[in-house]
Amino acid sequence: MIVSIGGNAIARKGQAGTISEQFANVAIACRSISSIIRSGRPVIITHGNGPAVGNLLIQNEAASAQVPPMPLYICNADSECSLGLIIQQSLYNALRSSDMEREIATVLTQVIVARSDTAFADPQKPIGPFYDEQAALVLSRDRGWVMKEDARRGFRRVVASPKPLRVVEAGVIKRLSEQGVIVIAAGGGGVPVFESAEGLLTGVDAVIDKDLATALLASVVKAETLLNLTGIEMVYKAFGTPSQAGLSQMSISEARSYLDKGEFEPGSMKPKIEAALEFLEDGGKEVFITTPELAEEALSGRAGTRIYR
Repeated sequence: MIVSIGGNAIARKGQAGTISEQFANVAIACRSISSIIRSGRPVIITHGNGPAVGNLLIQNEAASAQVPPMPLYICNADSECSLGLIIQQSLYNALRSSDMEREIATVLTQVIVARSDTAFADPQKPIGPFYDEQAALVLSRDRGWVMKEDARRGFRRVVASPKPLRVVEAGVIKRLSEQGVIVIAAGGGGVPVFESAEGLLTGVDAVIDKDLATALLASVVKAETLLNLTGIEMVYKAFGTPSQAGLSQMSISEARSYLDKGEFEPGSMKPKIEAALEFLEDGGKEVFITTPELAEEALSGRAGTRIYR
């Protein structure tokens, strides 16, 4: 089983985003995950990295006069490791509290993307702090950043969100899992890299969608079930409107129909449904989407949304 912890389940809406808050939020998810592990299911964990990577970028800019700022792909790696620690330690403690010991390892994960991906021609993913128009013009000129106005709150850097093609460390992740190790991998969608004709890797400033990277990894390791833990208890059509309606179950064709009709918000539930369909169409059995608190109930059909093949 693949369990994916969304960034909005790690740093929740309305919170300051402190480390203690993140540990407390992750502990909730890990209590549910530990119950799944006690039931005997092998588990691989992935996770989002927002807003952690955004905070790193803000720190970058604030201290740029004293410390050379790090490129985005290095910040991706930093957040993958720091959030991996939070999950790894929290899950270790949850298992020990149940008198159970398991080996847990965080694998820094690189994900290959294509130079020819059309996302690089039209970057859309906003990252980092807001700037006024003059500062945005200077950054665009001096650093070559693509800057766009974001919801009238100011200008932000936008980067590409290319399609993940291959998880470089998939083999070691699969082997560790088969040996009984609980693996935490592909954090924040993994570190995006280009691969040269000679097979050499180079980091690239981009953001890979966590859900698409999770679906790719799940297919490679031949997982049957994908549990996506997020900030709302189930999937809704027409979310946030007077006609909002919860969807407890969907077949592939039903989910595809809702997707085609635009029922799911871009940047929110839409990529989760797209990733679910990709996983199921590539051989997965079922996908569950719910909050960390309702994970066990969702797996038993009493909460959340189930998408099935």
